[in-house]
Amino acid sequence: MLSDVTDLLACPQCRAEVELDGGAIVCASGHRFDVARQGYVSLTAGTAVKFEGDSADMIAARAQFLSAGHYDPFVHSVATAVGERGGQPRVLEVGAGTGHYLAGVLDHCPGSRGLGLDVSKYAARRIAKSHPRTGAVVADVWAQLPVRDGVISDVLCVFAPRNAAESARVLEPGGHLTVLTPTDRHLVELIDVLGMVNVDERKVERLDASTSDYFAPATRTEVEFAMELTRSDVAQLVGMGPSARHFGPGELAAKVADMPALSTVTASAIVSSYERA
Repeated sequence: MLSDVTDLLACPQCRAEVELDGGAIVCASGHRFDVARQGYVSLTAGTAVKFEGDSADMIAARAQFLSAGHYDPFVHSVATAVGERGGQPRVLEVGAGTGHYLAGVLDHCPGSRGLGLDVSKYAARRIAKSHPRTGAVVADVWAQLPVRDGVISDVLCVFAPRNAAESARVLEPGGHLTVLTPTDRHLVELIDVLGMVNVDERKVERLDASTSDYFAPATRTEVEFAMELTRSDVAQLVGMGPSARHFGPGELAAKVADMPALSTVTASAIVSSYERA
């Protein structure tokens, strides 16, 4: 709930500390942000966001696919990376989607608290219900985050954009940025068949370059496994990611219906953990 993480938040207009006052987040300067009936708050300061958030259909597809357990090895790997550092972490997930990975970390780490940020209000609605110790906030991940300096122990970016400078600002000394990025083998059986977006084979190299000014070099764990998916699963998998934006109405369903039968689909990603320099 928001009440569990209000002390971590900052006013997006004046950067002051905030508190929960009835049905709103307020700061000492009088800036007020109403909490939606679904339990999240929008802290975008009224400025235009740089990127369009995921649609209701994309978020629904993600919720269905993840709840079926297909990506559980990824969830376990991210949770283990955070949990092995011990303590009661204060975890921020940037681009949190449905909050599924954040909830996995909180389940793995007793006493932890979670803050899920996403630019999509549809995502925020899911995040707010994803775990009792999670607060949900609509925010632009490429702008200054509505989070106080140095109050977070762990930042998560799971298949999501990364703002290295802001991650470093909100992390406490010695805090960690944990990133899950796909390898070029991820979903390789589907990419050509369905015309999906290819994974840049230099993705990890670019990640290191973008974080080098703020973080020490990463420790890495590669996670790869086979998934047995139905056509419905495949439609959800494609429909929840960036490739969904490239299909017109009904186009994805038609492509999935026409694709050849698949025995397994490869899931492959790298967990990179960086320590704040």
